[in-house]
Amino acid sequence: MPIMIHILAVAGLAGVIILMSALFGPNKPSADKLDVYECGVPPLAGSRVRMSIKFYVIAVLFVLFDVEVIFMYPWAIIFKRFLAQAPVAIALSMGFFLFILVVGLLFEWKRGALEWD
Repeated sequence: MPIMIHILAVAGLAGVIILMSALFGPNKPSADKLDVYECGVPPLAGSRVRMSIKFYVIAVLFVLFDVEVIFMYPWAIIFKRFLAQAPVAIALSMGFFLFILVVGLLFEWKRGALEWD
């Protein structure tokens, strides 16, 4: 019950803040404010320009391998503590993890996902 009360209070406060901002905040739209913003640079084309799929593949691969590397940090932190108890199990677990990581990287490399044309 306390968690539900907290969630309702937070949601209510967020709603009140958004409502107050919409009612009392300044609203002076202009052509410059309504224009598309692209990192401070005027947009070169419309929003429906086709992009190469390579950009998305590289982005997804980066996120995938980045998240996998994040899983190595907790392992590295507890490495010394469990090394005396089960050194073979610790080494095999990280070895298997790195094996899967390398196989995935080699697969993507072989498929040409990392090539720029």
